[in-house]
Amino acid sequence: MPSIFTRMINREIPAHIIDENDQFIAFLDIMPLVAGHTLVVPKKEIDHFFHLAPEDLSSINLFAKRIAVAIEKTFHCNRVGLSVIGLEVPHAHMHLVPLNSTDDLNFSRPKLKLTHDELAEIAIKIKAHL
Repeated sequence: MPSIFTRMINREIPAHIIDENDQFIAFLDIMPLVAGHTLVVPKKEIDHFFHLAPEDLSSINLFAKRIAVAIEKTFHCNRVGLSVIGLEVPHAHMHLVPLNSTDDLNFSRPKLKLTHDELAEIAIKIKAHL
């Protein structure tokens, strides 16, 4: 059964896509820690992030760098944090989160509940900085 991310990649369910190429896609987390929280996902469905081929690990980081720079420009944060957890969806992915404090990357705190329109506006703003 395809993961929810594969279904987003295949456009079977909606996603607020920031960018994509042949190998990777970046879209907003619908339950973000902070506004701008973005997921970077390989299009090839693989469960564990570090089971990606070495060349894919390098490529995903280069793809994510472009997204992170756009997030920094959009949110004027101190930096963009990166986390690889992968427990909630069995499809490798990384989280890019605008940081102004270490608590911004605290996955145990309540998530934001943003509307579809709020997420769409955030996606537009980040894409404008790509």
